[in-house]
Amino acid sequence: MNPILPLWEYIPDGEPRVFGDRIYLYGSHDRPGCAEFCDYKLKVWSAPVTNPGEWICHGTSFQTRDTINHKAQAPWTDRELYAPDCVEKDGKYYLYMYIVGSKGCIAVSDHPEGPFELLGTYQYTAGNEGDDGIFNDIGVLVDDDGRVYGYYGFEKSFMNELNPDNMVEVLDGSLKVRVMDEREEVPEEQRFFEASSPRKVGDTYYLIYSPRRGSRLAYATSKSPTGPFAYRGYIVDNGVDYPGGNNHGSIMNVNGKWYVFYHRMTNNSIMSRRACVEKIEILPDGTIPPVEMTSLGFEESLNPYQVIPAEIACVLKGGCYITEKDMFTRPIVNITRNNVIGYKYFDFGEDFGSSFMHLALKIRGLGVRSTLRVFADSEEGEEIGHMEIGLGDGDYRMTVKALTGRHAIFFKTELNIEGWMADQFIYKNLFELESFVFYK
Repeated sequence: MNPILPLWEYIPDGEPRVFGDRIYLYGSHDRPGCAEFCDYKLKVWSAPVTNPGEWICHGTSFQTRDTINHKAQAPWTDRELYAPDCVEKDGKYYLYMYIVGSKGCIAVSDHPEGPFELLGTYQYTAGNEGDDGIFNDIGVLVDDDGRVYGYYGFEKSFMNELNPDNMVEVLDGSLKVRVMDEREEVPEEQRFFEASSPRKVGDTYYLIYSPRRGSRLAYATSKSPTGPFAYRGYIVDNGVDYPGGNNHGSIMNVNGKWYVFYHRMTNNSIMSRRACVEKIEILPDGTIPPVEMTSLGFEESLNPYQVIPAEIACVLKGGCYITEKDMFTRPIVNITRNNVIGYKYFDFGEDFGSSFMHLALKIRGLGVRSTLRVFADSEEGEEIGHMEIGLGDGDYRMTVKALTGRHAIFFKTELNIEGWMADQFIYKNLFELESFVFYK
């Protein structure tokens, strides 16, 4: 389900890579409730390609500040680590990092999960680097012929070829500026902003990136690794019916299926981001049709008869949001009247013998009476049940129309106060939602 990692983990800017029979996720590390992006350490997670729901944590892969059991590895800075990438070359694994406000670096390991040891900063002669030598959000491509390319930049796209013999040296004369068309007449939703991630599919080179406007992951293609790359469209928008923010991720083939990896926001901020994934399709002409955000992750559907954490909602409208109270508790809060909370998709099975089923919700009451209505397929779809939410905490239960097959579920809120008093409760928090389950 989405988010794909354990729900307490905050890994944005995910770069997925398949090495051997496992998929590895390299990303930044956010902190819940923090007012700043990223952390002073990076972590690695992996899962079997045959069961990408079984993620395990390999711990810290690199860090810029000392901790109890790990020394800082970048002696020239102690700033936050952003947006890494990892590639394999000749049996070694190279971790590329951007360090905010400082020179980035490369670390190396004999194993994709690490531990990684500092190899050095990017080596270049003056004038052969872009982005002031910071290499913002660098993504790396090892091509089929063994040549290595790095794509990077902030508000301007750059590319350099790297020396495949050492993986840190920028080759003289290889700098490409404006790998994408960034002229002012190009619409902002197409123009490059940051978050470069290269991939090669067949004989086509893809550059996944974050455009200047919106909360999308866009993509451009070229027949050459050095470009120019032409905008083709966007893949996913994390701000559709959801609290949006920046986006960063990439595409990856996992066990014969293509996915886009991205992140979503929590805590009513653009920080505290969590890794998500959606299945995509790459058409014969190279285009990738946009996909909607769902609660599925790698699953084809969710089981409504298992307890569902409220926080996997893929629709949050009206000001409600997810926040972490502690390691175990991340409810949807700030629920006011006329909010919408949605989940896509559940498989209710094929039990045609039941006209009704039941829905239980774990709710923290906030001293206001309200009504919760339940809809199937869309927020304007068929209403299958409703109930009053009381003043206090509880296990609230209602009878709803039985469903069969695959459906999205939406909750909509109403305030149970009429007349002039209703104006006093326009922004009143009604309750907090922690989890729910259907049963018969």
